[in-house]
Amino acid sequence: MIGLERRTAIANRFKIPWKAGLSLILLGASALVYLIHYLIFRDLRHIFIYLVGDIAFLFVSVLFVTLMIEQILSRREKLALLHKLNMVIGTFFSDVGIELLNRLPDYVENADDLCRRLVFTGHWQKKDFQKAIAETRNFPYKVRITPDSLRRLRIQLDGHRDFLLRLLENPNLLEHEGFTDLLWAVFHLTEELDFRPGDLENLPAADYNHLAGDVKRAFSQIAGEWLAYAMHLKESYPFLFSLAARINPFGEDPSPIVRES
Repeated sequence: MIGLERRTAIANRFKIPWKAGLSLILLGASALVYLIHYLIFRDLRHIFIYLVGDIAFLFVSVLFVTLMIEQILSRREKLALLHKLNMVIGTFFSDVGIELLNRLPDYVENADDLCRRLVFTGHWQKKDFQKAIAETRNFPYKVRITPDSLRRLRIQLDGHRDFLLRLLENPNLLEHEGFTDLLWAVFHLTEELDFRPGDLENLPAADYNHLAGDVKRAFSQIAGEWLAYAMHLKESYPFLFSLAARINPFGEDPSPIVRES
């Protein structure tokens, strides 16, 4: 038994890694071909001319291949990461985003004008989603806030504060700029409301205007990212898109219930 273990240890010590073995085989095959060439044509000058030319071109070939492979792998890795991040984005909308969008009419006077443009269906194409996303950014939001509505919003956001902090701790989210901006907008609004006095009464008009701008930024970011997320679902997960279309907070009567068309 001891002899077997010793022989195994000796064999492992002298075992050649597969990469080194493959390199030796390829180099040996190359040397053999050059030897055959010499034995047939007896022309070392011809061999060295092409050998030097091939070696010179090898550096250029390695450069192009390396750059191309690196670019392809980098793009594939980024797409795979963004694909996984959409799972995190879906969790955000399930826990926070849709709940906030359902309250959009409470804070935006002309919300109905916006919502009519954002009711997506299964017939929407990528260009339709992109147009709607642009609408969320350029829409003239008429924000209306009162101390009472701000208090309700603060309670709602504080209930999700820990969840938002955990999302911000995810370093991979830096790869998704739009969603990162959304998180910062929502978290900034949360902090703005938390640092104000308890009742949010009797604030200066300039301060209410400042808070209105924060509310506008947060809701426009959420609306745009919701549409971007729905576009991803339509392309990759039609069964999830079906649910998103039914519970779309921009619809007149959003419901998960499937009804006859």
